[in-house]
Amino acid sequence: MKDLDALLATARDAAAIGARLMTTRHPGTVRAKGDRDYVTELDVRIQHEIRDFLARTTPDIDFLGEEDGGGTIEESTGAVWVLDPIDGTSNFAHGIPLCATSLALVHHGEPVVGVVTAPFLNLRYHAVEGGGAYCNNERIHASTTTELHRAIVSLGDYATGEGAFEKNEHRFAVTRALAENVERVRMFGAASLDLAWVAQGRTDCCVILSNNPWDTAAGVLIATQAGATVVNTDGKKHSARSTATIGSNGVLVDSLLRTTAGAGG
Repeated sequence: MKDLDALLATARDAAAIGARLMTTRHPGTVRAKGDRDYVTELDVRIQHEIRDFLARTTPDIDFLGEEDGGGTIEESTGAVWVLDPIDGTSNFAHGIPLCATSLALVHHGEPVVGVVTAPFLNLRYHAVEGGGAYCNNERIHASTTTELHRAIVSLGDYATGEGAFEKNEHRFAVTRALAENVERVRMFGAASLDLAWVAQGRTDCCVILSNNPWDTAAGVLIATQAGATVVNTDGKKHSARSTATIGSNGVLVDSLLRTTAGAGG
């Protein structure tokens, strides 16, 4: 796509709307979307305001937001903005600062612009395809850790909703395999931050056993532009069709995959 820098500026302005509202408004009413899956009034308000802003500034680009019921991205899909207004809603609703607005521009199934803004942590990540990754306007790079037993690895949330018991049996096995083979396991509760922190070298790897585009698209671009590798469970390049989102500094990807594959599933 052309004019990625201009589209990045638009994305950063849009994400700033989420940051402003998260830091100046209360969550409001919290309602259930499903089993242990919640949305706040502020999630919906942020999505509406960002969607309206993007409709005014980029009227020729489609929009996909989590709070509209989500959806899927295909390789045949043209340009579309993909938004999670508050990634880490449960954290936000409980006053835990690990939450972010995650916005990506996806073109034919691939993220080409990504912004993750975590206002309570004063962290603002961005990347464009081929342009490197940045946090607070400083270039960032994945870690150089070479041994899995020295790695900090974050794990995505456990499953809720239909089929959660079976899905979590696998997640428990992966957790145990990681606990026995890495330095520390962490669970942050926000997929965008899992990937951004691999990009920044705060962590070395992340294992997210799901792949919702609003959760992962921006973070995947930021991570790969920082030199990280993001793959599916079979080691193939991450795509919109992947069933998992496994990020690594690149050096550790093979040993990480061997460890998680041993957990079955």
